[in-house]
Amino acid sequence: MSHFTQKLSVREKIGYSLGDSGANFVFQVLMAYQFFFFTNIMGISPAAAGTLFLIGRFFDAFTDPMMGIIADRTKHKWGRFRPWLIWSAIPFAGIFWMTFTTPDFEPTGRLIYAYVMYFLLMGVYTVNNVPYCALNGVMTGDVNERTSLSSYRFVAVTITQYIVQGLTWPLVAKLGGGDDAKGWSITIGIFAVSTIFLFLFAFLAAKERVQPDPKQQASARQDVKDAFANKPWRILFFATLMIFIMLVVRGGSLTFFMNEYVDHEAMFGFLLNANLVTPADGVFSWWQSVLDTFGLLITTDKSNVPNVAYGLFNLAGMPLTLIGVLLSKPLSERFGKRGVFITCLVLTSFSTVWLLFIAADNIDLMFIQGLTWGAAYGPTIPLLWSMIADSADYSEWKTGRRATGFIFAGVVFALKFGLGVGGFIGGIILQFYGYDATAEITENAILGIRHSATLYPALFILVAAVILLFYPITKELNYRIGDELAARRKERESQA
Repeated sequence: MSHFTQKLSVREKIGYSLGDSGANFVFQVLMAYQFFFFTNIMGISPAAAGTLFLIGRFFDAFTDPMMGIIADRTKHKWGRFRPWLIWSAIPFAGIFWMTFTTPDFEPTGRLIYAYVMYFLLMGVYTVNNVPYCALNGVMTGDVNERTSLSSYRFVAVTITQYIVQGLTWPLVAKLGGGDDAKGWSITIGIFAVSTIFLFLFAFLAAKERVQPDPKQQASARQDVKDAFANKPWRILFFATLMIFIMLVVRGGSLTFFMNEYVDHEAMFGFLLNANLVTPADGVFSWWQSVLDTFGLLITTDKSNVPNVAYGLFNLAGMPLTLIGVLLSKPLSERFGKRGVFITCLVLTSFSTVWLLFIAADNIDLMFIQGLTWGAAYGPTIPLLWSMIADSADYSEWKTGRRATGFIFAGVVFALKFGLGVGGFIGGIILQFYGYDATAEITENAILGIRHSATLYPALFILVAAVILLFYPITKELNYRIGDELAARRKERESQA
């Protein structure tokens, strides 16, 4: 049986994907490093940092839905959602850089600065990312092409993820020259400038094709009512929340895990075998010169061993994660989006727990564990956003009204709420186990770091998998909704 098709060009898919690459320079830095930066570089206590991340989410509870409502009602020659990419690009970059630049203030002043900049960063992220995500739901009405678009998008996201997680810490050590605060400011400055060009490319490439019924009455109250009556959307909201709490708790703990738990001499031996150590005679091969540019060679004093190891582990996992992302479309066409999503989350949970049982000096096994984690998690990345677009279709199919911006704003809020709650939980866990960045590490604090990187994230992944068991859009229903909505739009066009 044939189904409605609406293909996108490869150029448009690639161009659109670059927009999320830009946003993920911020999101990946926050997910992997926000807790480490605010405690170890900015000098804020774990509890104060965790509280900051949590309070920021109450701010998002207002701004994210409001931005969805504003975007749905934007009327411009460039569209409803595209203009916001270009309007927000420069403020986004500037605030990003300022957030990770440590001012020469007293502790109270630095805390105030951290609050102000973090709130501004979350605000400009909302202005940029809610309309960007909503574009996914209006560039095509083809359910399979939408998954393909998400796959392109998350290939770009995965590359950015591994640039950020693989190069940030080594670059900080390289560019800071012993001054980590300076290293962070320069590194984030480079990332920030890159985002401007990536948003510009996305703006120029994307086109909006799926429009709401022109007879639809604008009603923010009805948008809210429709969203909360939308069961697939509710399921995805809570699943997204659990997944991103997991990502932040795990990602924020891994830098501590590498720095405090993993045996540094064993790490050095692993990197030495990989030929990632500065040559004793100071003579670099061409590829060593390239790696040294990005801080991926061990210095003679071995001070950057955990930085380089963390970067290498993340970069090595990228190919398998990308394969998982690319497999999401054929797997979902064969088995359905929900089934693939749940299966991969369960596998990710098992891989996460596995790290707890690996000895501190068994670097080879840690490396393998990191590869399996990326392979298991990869297919879930584009499926989430494709399913959110499907939930917008579901709402239009049920009610006759479409509020794509608001639907995506709700899930972006869940994502950011997970970012904040995950940061808060991570801070509370380390505080509970007695971690103090200014004091000598204790065995109990190391245990807390290990649990924070393994057990707690695995629990949140399993909760997300259980929630998705109740997701009602089957493969067959997905096709039916797409076909019936296409027929309705065609009828409207014939009557216009």
